[in-house]
Amino acid sequence: MTQFIEDVRVRPNAFWLGGKAQNADLGKTQSKAQIGARTRHIPNTRTLYQHGTLALLVPGLLDGTISMGELLAHGDMGIGTGEGLNGEIIILHGTPYQVRHDGSVVVVPDSFTLPFANAHWADFSTLCGIEDRSKSELAGWLPKATGLPNIFFAVTVTGRFSNMRTRAFAKQEQPYPTLEQTAQHQRLFTAESTEGTLLAYYSPQVFNGVAVGGFHMHYLADDHSIGGHALDFRIDHAQVAMQRFDTLQEHLPVASPSYSVHDFSDDDIAGAIARAES
Repeated sequence: MTQFIEDVRVRPNAFWLGGKAQNADLGKTQSKAQIGARTRHIPNTRTLYQHGTLALLVPGLLDGTISMGELLAHGDMGIGTGEGLNGEIIILHGTPYQVRHDGSVVVVPDSFTLPFANAHWADFSTLCGIEDRSKSELAGWLPKATGLPNIFFAVTVTGRFSNMRTRAFAKQEQPYPTLEQTAQHQRLFTAESTEGTLLAYYSPQVFNGVAVGGFHMHYLADDHSIGGHALDFRIDHAQVAMQRFDTLQEHLPVASPSYSVHDFSDDDIAGAIARAES
């Protein structure tokens, strides 16, 4: 749901009286409705929104429990997967793209549902230009370069890549298999040279299971020739931008009976996530 912030902070001498805002300096009274009519949505760029957890994918809790329309109320950038692990999602500047199992790229409707996703409102700051770095080198360098090993942040890497390797899952049907069983049937894509955008979310290791401890990276080529969950690549030359968060807003699918009653105690959550991400 879109949140609106009452615009009283710019009037430090205002106070509420009888449902109206009274300005002590100007002697003018405005109703909440009048203020709401001229107050626009102010995106919270310091919050990372997450629906579901990666842990729920491990035993195969893959029902779509949030719609794309609902997710886009929380950001214009993001990543995720569809119901039944239906492809890989990357949201760039408000447009939600799905990389399908056959390699095609489509824009999904608001009715498209997801079991897991991240979203945030873009407010990136340019970090630097970068050349000749592998995925592992990038992942090792970024937390040190930002000085934020225990802080959530998002990164975009925009430019030219070589040896890009991505994957996408085919949609699974009920009864859903486990994450590792599904991963055995993933579709792999490769490109010797590609230009596009890598969107990555960094989560501190202490949150592994809720999210991916470390980086969770999705990619989309400018010409849509390749995309999906980024498994490996080399950066030829690119611009790196970063956005840090001070709040993780975790939204749980409590209306889902399969989630509400599942016992996770016997699931190898950390191991399954590590194997599925590699």
